[in-house]
Amino acid sequence: MGMDGCISFLPGPLVAMICDIIGEKTASILGALLVTGGYLISSWATSIPFLCVTMGLLPGLGAAFLYQTAAVVTTKYFKKRLALSTAIARSGMGLTFLLAPFTKVLIDLYDWTGALILLGALTLNLVPSSMLLRPIHIASENNSDVKNRGSRLSTSNPGAVCETEMSSCNETQEVTTIRDSAMQKAGQPGPSLIVSQNKSKEFNNGPDGNSVFLVTNEDSYEKEAISRSCKQNFFDISLLKNPFFYIFTWSFLLSQLAYFIPTYHLVARAKTLGIDFMDATFLVSVAGITETVSLIASGWVADQDWIKKYHYHKSYLILCGFTNLLAPLATTFPLLMTYAIFFAVFAGGYLATVLPVLVDLSGSSRVHRFLGLASFFAGMAVLSGPPIAGWLYDYTQTYTGSFYFSGTCYLLSSVSFFFVPLAERWKKQSLTRKRKDCNEARA
Repeated sequence: MGMDGCISFLPGPLVAMICDIIGEKTASILGALLVTGGYLISSWATSIPFLCVTMGLLPGLGAAFLYQTAAVVTTKYFKKRLALSTAIARSGMGLTFLLAPFTKVLIDLYDWTGALILLGALTLNLVPSSMLLRPIHIASENNSDVKNRGSRLSTSNPGAVCETEMSSCNETQEVTTIRDSAMQKAGQPGPSLIVSQNKSKEFNNGPDGNSVFLVTNEDSYEKEAISRSCKQNFFDISLLKNPFFYIFTWSFLLSQLAYFIPTYHLVARAKTLGIDFMDATFLVSVAGITETVSLIASGWVADQDWIKKYHYHKSYLILCGFTNLLAPLATTFPLLMTYAIFFAVFAGGYLATVLPVLVDLSGSSRVHRFLGLASFFAGMAVLSGPPIAGWLYDYTQTYTGSFYFSGTCYLLSSVSFFFVPLAERWKKQSLTRKRKDCNEARA
């Protein structure tokens, strides 16, 4: 895997923070400019270290901005058809096998410097594409909506009312703490918004005695101070206390560690079996097209909500694992083609459900942080996966070890999802404790 590939994952936390500050559209434009600039500057390269920066660092960092902003914007634009929209957005990745012959044609016609300039010009088209990422502004509930919701919930599900009150209580205290610290740093006095025990009765205006906690903004300066404080406290430790984060990151890391190994070693293994090079490259082409079709089909199936999306994701990972473990049995071109098709089908299935599973586990409000930090660990896996597979070949002088390693990683990546029910039970118990604390604060 190239330097730009691992860098497109490694700066995930930094990209998440910048996107949170400047917005997804601006971050995507910045990423497009970084990729374009990297290609254009590379046309003047005179040494390998120079290319490591211009062809590795700059395009990789730009790709990180482009990937993460596109993923987060997709979660904001689509809710009901998130898996299908994600699959369509990722479907172009299955056709990347066309880039190699296209680049070769450019080099033959215009030399490598001209090819880099043309590639930079092509990627510059990502700037107007990024301008189409219009921000979505979701109107927050006003006070009357909160009261009406409490009234509706109180007649149908009293426990839900407690959850609503608990959530409002926690959000109020969190906003209050942020506001107070920000105002103190800015040197501006202001009345506290903490709903204390002796004042909470004043907000006891909901039906059936249900508390309604109100948080109002005092002036524009306070809003800016709160915004700055939120950005400064972006990397909080709450994410590291969330079991869903570890479940997703474990799976994401190992699946990325395994994904690129079959892609790079399939052609090499076919050549060792005496298969013609053009026929071997045809295997990758068929796999890319199959993966694209599988992405869209799997996305549509996942959106039907027949079962929870993480069950689909877990099943696809297990199937990918067994497929790669059986790959060494493919010793002829028809068998290798069968392996390539099946692996592409299952790989497209789990790739289509990565983002929907992330949203289900993290909640829409934490997509930036979940994806950013998980991408950092995935970047280390992308960087180390192919070298490990290459070392296995050097040690065993056969590519079968690479496929065994990939299959094992896929199977291990599915293990964490078996702990989702335990994490949901922990979340339920945590909500119960917070609800109890909120009720004691109201008493």
